[in-house]
Amino acid sequence: MSMFTYAGIVLGVMVAVYIAAKFLRLSTELGMLAAALGGGLVGGFGLPARHIAEGAMTYLDIILIFITATLFMNILKESGGIAFVVRGILVRFHRSRALLMVLLTVLLLLPGALTGAGSVTVLITGGMVAIVLETMGISKVRTAAIVFIVAGLSAAAPPVSLWAMMTAAGVNMPYIGFFLPLLVPCVVASLIAIFLLGWSREQIDLETALKELPRAPEGMSWLKVILPFVVFVLLVAIGRRWPHSTPVIGLPLMFLCAAGTSFVLSPLRLEFLQISRETIAQLLPLIGTLTCVGVLVQIMTLTGVRGLLAVTAVTLPVTLVFATLFFVLPVSEAVLMWGAAPVLGVPLVLLFNTMGLNPIVALAGMSVIWPLGDSLPPTAIIGRLTVEVVGYRDSYGRFLKSCALPAVVIMIIGTLMVVFSSRLSFLTGL
Repeated sequence: MSMFTYAGIVLGVMVAVYIAAKFLRLSTELGMLAAALGGGLVGGFGLPARHIAEGAMTYLDIILIFITATLFMNILKESGGIAFVVRGILVRFHRSRALLMVLLTVLLLLPGALTGAGSVTVLITGGMVAIVLETMGISKVRTAAIVFIVAGLSAAAPPVSLWAMMTAAGVNMPYIGFFLPLLVPCVVASLIAIFLLGWSREQIDLETALKELPRAPEGMSWLKVILPFVVFVLLVAIGRRWPHSTPVIGLPLMFLCAAGTSFVLSPLRLEFLQISRETIAQLLPLIGTLTCVGVLVQIMTLTGVRGLLAVTAVTLPVTLVFATLFFVLPVSEAVLMWGAAPVLGVPLVLLFNTMGLNPIVALAGMSVIWPLGDSLPPTAIIGRLTVEVVGYRDSYGRFLKSCALPAVVIMIIGTLMVVFSSRLSFLTGL
């Protein structure tokens, strides 16, 4: 039996086990774990405990970043900082609809950009921004579409982009130079989405919005909101400005310092342990996904399946790859969630690199498209969470139709970034 035949059989069994797990209504995480274990058994390795353990720890650093960053955002929310900012922006800029929409976009982008999870954006700022959007005369279905699209893009935005980080780790590429290649398309696409779906000349009902928004606590100020971010940015900047004389503390500890600053400055008495427990409970599905993805990728590497996918991707017609990115990436995200990055992203980046394209810009382009799959069955995690938080009770299909136009724009932007990645290489050096 040739190596290709062997790897093909193992891949077929892994796919069959995953489909069977989904048919039995197991979670996506358990489905991926079952597929990995099935691949190990068919491949002749039994249940390789060492590889399972190594795979489970593959994304430990990314998990720590998610936990500490989300803890920071949750402390900021519980202290009343998010409510203070939303109310302050609304009161100050309610007469300028365009500027208010830009600022609301920033509020939606920030939590996901810092944590790497669009679900955090929906939970932290999605509900409050939705209230403001509805008082601007935007229908509930379009409000849900705006929150979902921008929340998805926030997960792809820097500094923490899960898809880019996982794929870069898979090809041993440093996570450096991604800031502008990710920031520019995410900001542009977010602004296009909110103006496409939310622009009108209707006056904002300020009084109604202020009644529905949560009240900011006494003693909260702009300084108390901004200072934790200043601490985080300074820690990052100091490490980059003096890399050889500054101890490497890592992003998790930087986020913890920012969280501690926000906790100390809070005008309310906060229960740190309670917020920490809620943060872990909130992120448990994501942590489970990353752990199981690590095991899956490790077994795929052990059995040669990962090599088979890489060789197959490299030998595919380039035109076919470009023409199907808009379909393959969202569907892979809907089926494998974040596991789509190491499973499909790695061979695609290797292909683009052999073609002479810029792998950083190409990967950034793919990272912009992937979040769209979070609205599609069978997982649809962010899509269903958005519908629940916004309070949209109508047909889910109607919600998907509202997302269609900005989704097409995002697909075009992401695909063009891949195709013309060499010409956009200047973004990586700025």
